[in-house]
Amino acid sequence: MTSASFIGSQKRRQRLLNFLADGKFHSGEALARRLRISRSAIWKLVGALREQGVEIQSVPRQGYRLPREVDLLDRASIETALDESAKRTVANIDVLMTVDSTNQFLVDALPDGQNTAHLCTAEIQTSGRGRRGRSWVAPFGSGICMSLAWQFAELPPQFSALSLAVGVAIVRALERFGLSGVQLKWPNDLLWQQRKLGGILIEMRGESSGPARVVIGIGLNTRMPSQIRLQLAEQQATLIADVYEVLREKTPTRNELIAAIASELVTLLQLFARHGFAPLIDQWRALDALADAEVKIASGNDSMFGIARGVEEDGSLRVEVDGTIKKFVSGEVSVRRGPRPMRPPPARTGGS
Repeated sequence: MTSASFIGSQKRRQRLLNFLADGKFHSGEALARRLRISRSAIWKLVGALREQGVEIQSVPRQGYRLPREVDLLDRASIETALDESAKRTVANIDVLMTVDSTNQFLVDALPDGQNTAHLCTAEIQTSGRGRRGRSWVAPFGSGICMSLAWQFAELPPQFSALSLAVGVAIVRALERFGLSGVQLKWPNDLLWQQRKLGGILIEMRGESSGPARVVIGIGLNTRMPSQIRLQLAEQQATLIADVYEVLREKTPTRNELIAAIASELVTLLQLFARHGFAPLIDQWRALDALADAEVKIASGNDSMFGIARGVEEDGSLRVEVDGTIKKFVSGEVSVRRGPRPMRPPPARTGGS
């Protein structure tokens, strides 16, 4: 297939999804008429979308439909919903139908200028990545897969704490829509009622001195199908939460969520470039899902037990082990007993 025919095929698939996004039945004849192609071509497009992981139901004499209404990703809607400062800063927005990984897409992209951001989001990730090489599962229409690239003039102070700072920015974005109670689990998970709501993956290109380009990848569950939630729980021993179960009819569109997160990230990155993690550490501690919990820390073949005692300004985790504070910069942390209730957040400092 030539490049032009591939692009044309992708556009036809996108147009077909636009018609099916309302979750209602559409006959093959009506779809063919709207797309100005044959019914056989519609059948082929449906098959291609199914191969990409899009669930499309077909019923004789009724037609095709998606299992439910889906708010499709839309570049113009994202751009419109950005804060004014973010509109001036986000130089490029790519909204893709399919990509191997939004992070990899931006890692491979040409670097933008300093103090400008490049945003990428996709309906379908074929090789989405999580921490430690794990895959990030996000069925079509069920969540947000987004990445934002940013170039620092030089490596900021406390750069190792960037994923923690990003977590604070995402919580702020969710709070805009009334989604409260989100906690942060060191080093890069978002939890709601001790279930995983989202995750963060940061990749960096640069030297210890000079420009440093970071790509911040974010996965957020918005409305996960029940069967997928069960599969993930079985495979990862992790329970899943999503935005819809918290907000129900008040759930914002994915475009609105992406715009809010990108806006908060831009503000965060500008602050972080000047001051590092210090202005945000109290906010992170107030959201700490591990605060004073008994934890197990696994690193390689070694495991250690202790009590989580918050984080340092460099992002390292403090754990009290036999009366002594030890610091960890990496490792897998699991709670051995439920943590104490979340403390009320302090007043914001140094940011929006």
